Amino acid sequence: MCDACVMNAVRDRMLSRRDLFRGSAAATAAAALATVAAPPALAAGHGGVADMTHAYDESFPTFSGAPGITYDKKYDIGSDGYNLYVLSIDEHTGTHIDAPLHFSADGASVDQLPVADLVVPLAVVDIREKAAADPDAQVTPDDLKAWIEANGAIPERACVAMLSGWAEKVGTDGFRNADDSGAMHFPGFHPEAAQMLLDETTAAAIAVDTLSLDHGISADFATHYLWLPAGRYGIECLAGLDAMPATGATLMVGAPKHRRGTGGPARIFALS
Repeated sequence: MCDACVMNAVRDRMLSRRDLFRGSAAATAAAALATVAAPPALAAGHGGVADMTHAYDESFPTFSGAPGITYDKKYDIGSDGYNLYVLSIDEHTGTHIDAPLHFSADGASVDQLPVADLVVPLAVVDIREKAAADPDAQVTPDDLKAWIEANGAIPERACVAMLSGWAEKVGTDGFRNADDSGAMHFPGFHPEAAQMLLDETTAAAIAVDTLSLDHGISADFATHYLWLPAGRYGIECLAGLDAMPATGATLMVGAPKHRRGTGGPARIFALS
Protein backbone atom coordinates (compact mmCIF):
# COMPACT_ATOMS: atom_id res chain seq x y z
CA MET A 1 0.00 0.00 0.00
CA CYS A 2 1.38 3.46 -0.88
CA ASP A 3 2.20 6.02 1.82
CA ALA A 4 -0.51 8.41 0.52
CA CYS A 5 -3.12 5.65 0.77
CA VAL A 6 -2.04 4.86 4.31
CA MET A 7 -2.24 8.51 5.33
CA ASN A 8 -5.72 8.95 3.80
CA ALA A 9 -6.96 5.78 5.49
CA VAL A 10 -5.59 6.90 8.85
CA ARG A 11 -7.24 10.34 8.54
CA ASP A 12 -10.61 8.78 7.66
CA ARG A 13 -10.39 6.36 10.57
CA MET A 14 -9.42 9.14 12.98
CA LEU A 15 -12.43 11.23 11.97
CA SER A 16 -14.90 8.35 12.19
CA ARG A 17 -13.66 7.26 15.63
CA ARG A 18 -13.07 10.66 17.23
CA ASP A 19 -16.45 10.77 18.99
CA LEU A 20 -16.02 7.24 20.25
CA PHE A 21 -12.62 8.08 21.69
CA ARG A 22 -14.00 11.21 23.38
CA GLY A 23 -16.71 9.19 25.07
CA SER A 24 -14.37 6.55 26.39
CA ALA A 25 -11.37 8.73 27.34
CA ALA A 26 -12.44 9.34 30.94
CA ALA A 27 -13.12 5.68 31.58
CA THR A 28 -9.80 4.70 30.04
CA ALA A 29 -7.88 7.19 32.18
CA ALA A 30 -9.57 5.93 35.33
CA ALA A 31 -8.78 2.34 34.44
CA ALA A 32 -5.13 3.19 33.87
CA LEU A 33 -4.86 4.48 37.43
CA ALA A 34 -6.50 1.45 38.99
CA THR A 35 -4.61 -1.41 40.59
CA VAL A 36 -4.02 -4.11 38.00
CA ALA A 37 -5.38 -7.51 38.94
CA ALA A 38 -3.45 -10.61 37.98
CA PRO A 39 -4.85 -12.47 34.95
CA PRO A 40 -6.51 -15.50 36.57
CA ALA A 41 -5.42 -17.91 33.82
CA LEU A 42 -1.77 -17.05 34.41
CA ALA A 43 -1.67 -16.13 38.04
CA ALA A 44 -3.66 -18.54 40.17
CA GLY A 45 -2.60 -17.79 43.73
CA HIS A 46 -1.11 -14.39 42.85
CA GLY A 47 -2.71 -11.12 43.89
CA GLY A 48 -1.44 -8.60 41.37
CA VAL A 49 0.93 -7.62 38.59
CA ALA A 50 3.97 -5.37 39.06
CA ASP A 51 5.98 -3.73 36.30
CA MET A 52 9.68 -4.55 36.73
CA THR A 53 10.81 -2.42 33.78
CA HIS A 54 12.42 1.01 33.67
CA ALA A 55 11.12 3.36 31.00
CA TYR A 56 14.07 4.51 28.93
CA ASP A 57 15.08 7.14 26.41
CA GLU A 58 18.32 8.85 25.39
CA SER A 59 19.01 9.85 28.99
CA PHE A 60 18.90 6.35 30.50
CA PRO A 61 22.34 5.31 31.84
CA THR A 62 24.26 2.77 29.77
CA PHE A 63 27.39 0.75 30.44
CA SER A 64 29.35 2.66 27.79
CA GLY A 65 27.95 6.04 28.77
CA ALA A 66 26.67 6.69 25.23
CA PRO A 67 22.92 7.07 24.58
CA GLY A 68 21.34 3.67 24.01
CA ILE A 69 18.55 4.79 21.71
CA THR A 70 17.98 7.44 19.05
CA TYR A 71 14.67 8.55 17.52
CA ASP A 72 14.13 9.64 13.92
CA LYS A 73 10.57 10.85 13.42
CA LYS A 74 9.65 9.75 9.93
CA TYR A 75 5.95 10.69 10.05
CA ASP A 76 4.09 13.28 12.14
CA ILE A 77 0.43 13.40 13.13
CA GLY A 78 0.12 17.04 12.06
CA SER A 79 1.53 16.76 8.55
CA ASP A 80 1.11 13.07 7.77
CA GLY A 81 -1.90 11.92 9.80
CA TYR A 82 0.02 9.53 12.04
CA ASN A 83 3.20 9.34 14.13
CA LEU A 84 6.04 6.93 13.38
CA TYR A 85 9.64 6.80 14.62
CA VAL A 86 12.58 4.93 13.19
CA LEU A 87 14.57 3.77 16.20
CA SER A 88 18.23 2.87 16.53
CA ILE A 89 18.68 0.84 19.72
CA ASP A 90 21.68 -0.69 21.47
CA GLU A 91 20.50 -4.19 22.40
CA HIS A 92 21.77 -3.70 25.94
CA THR A 93 19.78 -0.61 26.89
CA GLY A 94 17.31 -0.08 29.72
CA THR A 95 15.84 -3.16 31.38
CA HIS A 96 17.19 -5.80 29.02
CA ILE A 97 18.15 -9.40 28.37
CA ASP A 98 21.64 -10.84 27.98
CA ALA A 99 21.28 -13.90 25.75
CA PRO A 100 23.91 -16.67 25.77
CA LEU A 101 25.17 -15.37 22.41
CA HIS A 102 26.24 -12.13 24.09
CA PHE A 103 29.34 -13.82 25.58
CA SER A 104 29.81 -16.92 23.46
CA ALA A 105 30.59 -17.71 19.84
CA ASP A 106 27.68 -20.08 19.25
CA GLY A 107 25.26 -19.62 22.15
CA ALA A 108 21.52 -19.19 21.77
CA SER A 109 20.38 -15.85 20.41
CA VAL A 110 17.60 -14.00 22.18
CA ASP A 111 14.91 -15.35 19.83
CA GLN A 112 16.00 -18.89 20.72
CA LEU A 113 15.40 -18.61 24.47
CA PRO A 114 12.88 -21.31 25.48
CA VAL A 115 9.49 -19.85 26.27
CA ALA A 116 9.33 -22.02 29.39
CA ASP A 117 12.37 -20.15 30.73
CA LEU A 118 10.64 -16.78 30.33
CA VAL A 119 7.89 -17.46 32.89
CA VAL A 120 9.82 -18.45 35.99
CA PRO A 121 9.82 -18.32 39.79
CA LEU A 122 11.59 -15.26 41.21
CA ALA A 123 14.11 -15.60 44.03
CA VAL A 124 15.22 -12.21 45.41
CA VAL A 125 18.59 -12.07 47.19
CA ASP A 126 18.72 -8.87 49.23
CA ILE A 127 22.22 -7.39 49.61
CA ARG A 128 21.13 -3.78 50.17
CA GLU A 129 22.86 -3.47 53.52
CA LYS A 130 26.31 -4.44 52.29
CA ALA A 131 25.84 -2.57 48.98
CA ALA A 132 25.11 0.61 50.94
CA ALA A 133 28.40 0.15 52.79
CA ASP A 134 30.40 -0.92 49.71
CA PRO A 135 29.35 -0.12 46.13
CA ASP A 136 31.66 -2.91 44.90
CA ALA A 137 29.70 -5.52 46.89
CA GLN A 138 28.80 -8.81 45.22
CA VAL A 139 26.31 -11.64 45.67
CA THR A 140 28.45 -14.46 47.08
CA PRO A 141 27.87 -18.15 47.79
CA ASP A 142 27.32 -17.17 51.44
CA ASP A 143 24.45 -14.89 50.37
CA LEU A 144 22.90 -17.75 48.41
CA LYS A 145 23.32 -20.14 51.35
CA ALA A 146 21.68 -17.64 53.69
CA TRP A 147 18.77 -17.27 51.25
CA ILE A 148 18.34 -21.06 51.07
CA GLU A 149 18.46 -21.37 54.85
CA ALA A 150 15.73 -18.75 55.19
CA ASN A 151 13.52 -19.72 52.25
CA GLY A 152 14.24 -23.29 51.24
CA ALA A 153 15.70 -24.57 48.01
CA ILE A 154 15.94 -22.24 45.03
CA PRO A 155 12.94 -23.16 42.84
CA GLU A 156 13.36 -25.09 39.61
CA ARG A 157 14.19 -22.89 36.59
CA ALA A 158 14.12 -19.77 38.80
CA CYS A 159 15.43 -16.32 38.08
CA VAL A 160 17.76 -15.48 40.96
CA ALA A 161 17.78 -11.69 41.31
CA MET A 162 20.15 -9.39 43.19
CA LEU A 163 18.43 -6.61 45.11
CA SER A 164 21.13 -4.02 45.81
CA GLY A 165 18.96 -0.89 45.94
CA TRP A 166 20.66 0.48 42.84
CA ALA A 167 17.38 0.97 40.95
CA GLU A 168 16.74 4.01 43.16
CA LYS A 169 19.79 5.67 41.58
CA VAL A 170 18.46 5.65 38.00
CA GLY A 171 18.44 9.21 36.73
CA THR A 172 21.50 10.16 38.77
CA ASP A 173 25.25 9.86 38.26
CA GLY A 174 25.22 7.35 41.11
CA PHE A 175 23.76 4.63 38.88
CA ARG A 176 26.96 4.33 36.81
CA ASN A 177 28.96 5.62 39.79
CA ALA A 178 32.11 6.26 37.76
CA ASP A 179 35.24 7.50 39.52
CA ASP A 180 37.76 9.98 38.13
CA SER A 181 39.46 7.24 36.11
CA GLY A 182 36.16 6.20 34.51
CA ALA A 183 35.88 2.94 36.46
CA MET A 184 32.34 2.20 37.59
CA HIS A 185 31.41 1.02 41.06
CA PHE A 186 28.16 -0.92 41.48
CA PRO A 187 27.22 -4.39 42.77
CA GLY A 188 26.92 -7.61 40.80
CA PHE A 189 27.18 -11.40 41.05
CA HIS A 190 30.49 -12.89 42.17
CA PRO A 191 31.67 -15.62 39.74
CA GLU A 192 31.68 -18.13 42.61
CA ALA A 193 27.98 -17.46 43.19
CA ALA A 194 27.26 -17.95 39.48
CA GLN A 195 29.22 -21.20 39.58
CA MET A 196 27.28 -22.39 42.62
CA LEU A 197 24.00 -21.77 40.82
CA LEU A 198 25.27 -23.65 37.77
CA ASP A 199 26.46 -26.61 39.85
CA GLU A 200 23.65 -26.89 42.38
CA THR A 201 20.48 -25.47 40.82
CA THR A 202 18.54 -25.40 37.57
CA ALA A 203 18.19 -21.60 37.65
CA ALA A 204 17.32 -20.32 34.18
CA ALA A 205 18.45 -16.74 34.76
CA ILE A 206 20.21 -14.34 37.06
CA ALA A 207 19.12 -10.72 37.28
CA VAL A 208 20.53 -7.49 38.67
CA ASP A 209 19.20 -4.01 39.36
CA THR A 210 22.49 -2.57 38.04
CA LEU A 211 24.12 -2.20 34.62
CA SER A 212 25.96 -5.53 34.61
CA LEU A 213 25.81 -9.09 35.90
CA ASP A 214 29.43 -8.51 36.99
CA HIS A 215 30.15 -5.76 39.52
CA GLY A 216 31.17 -2.47 37.97
CA ILE A 217 34.92 -2.68 38.48
CA SER A 218 35.22 -6.15 36.94
CA ALA A 219 38.04 -6.26 34.42
CA ASP A 220 37.31 -9.71 33.02
CA PHE A 221 33.48 -10.14 33.02
CA ALA A 222 34.02 -13.51 34.68
CA THR A 223 30.37 -13.92 35.68
CA HIS A 224 29.20 -13.21 32.13
CA TYR A 225 31.68 -15.78 30.77
CA LEU A 226 30.55 -18.42 33.26
CA TRP A 227 26.81 -17.90 33.09
CA LEU A 228 25.92 -17.11 29.49
CA PRO A 229 27.96 -19.79 27.66
CA ALA A 230 26.29 -22.35 29.96
CA GLY A 231 23.03 -21.64 28.12
CA ARG A 232 21.49 -19.48 30.83
CA TYR A 233 20.42 -15.86 30.34
CA GLY A 234 20.72 -12.66 32.34
CA ILE A 235 18.59 -9.60 33.04
CA GLU A 236 20.16 -6.22 33.75
CA CYS A 237 18.63 -2.97 35.07
CA LEU A 238 15.63 -4.76 36.60
CA ALA A 239 13.24 -2.44 38.47
CA GLY A 240 10.88 -2.97 41.40
CA LEU A 241 12.71 -5.74 43.25
CA ASP A 242 12.25 -3.92 46.55
CA ALA A 243 8.50 -4.56 46.29
CA MET A 244 8.92 -8.30 45.71
CA PRO A 245 8.96 -11.07 48.34
CA ALA A 246 12.13 -13.12 48.71
CA THR A 247 10.24 -16.04 47.19
CA GLY A 248 6.78 -16.77 45.82
CA ALA A 249 6.55 -14.33 42.90
CA THR A 250 6.54 -15.32 39.25
CA LEU A 251 8.56 -13.37 36.69
CA MET A 252 7.21 -12.93 33.16
CA VAL A 253 9.99 -11.91 30.79
CA GLY A 254 8.88 -10.28 27.54
CA ALA A 255 12.11 -10.99 25.70
CA PRO A 256 12.50 -9.55 22.19
CA LYS A 257 12.54 -12.00 19.30
CA HIS A 258 14.89 -10.61 16.67
CA ARG A 259 17.05 -13.24 15.00
CA ARG A 260 20.77 -13.28 15.83
CA GLY A 261 20.13 -10.98 18.79
CA THR A 262 22.62 -10.95 21.65
CA GLY A 263 19.87 -9.57 23.87
CA GLY A 264 17.50 -6.65 23.83
CA PRO A 265 15.23 -4.35 25.84
CA ALA A 266 12.44 -6.31 27.51
CA ARG A 267 9.13 -5.57 29.22
CA ILE A 268 9.15 -7.62 32.42
CA PHE A 269 6.32 -8.21 34.88
CA ALA A 270 6.06 -9.98 38.20
CA LEU A 271 2.99 -11.78 39.52
CA SER A 272 3.05 -11.69 43.30
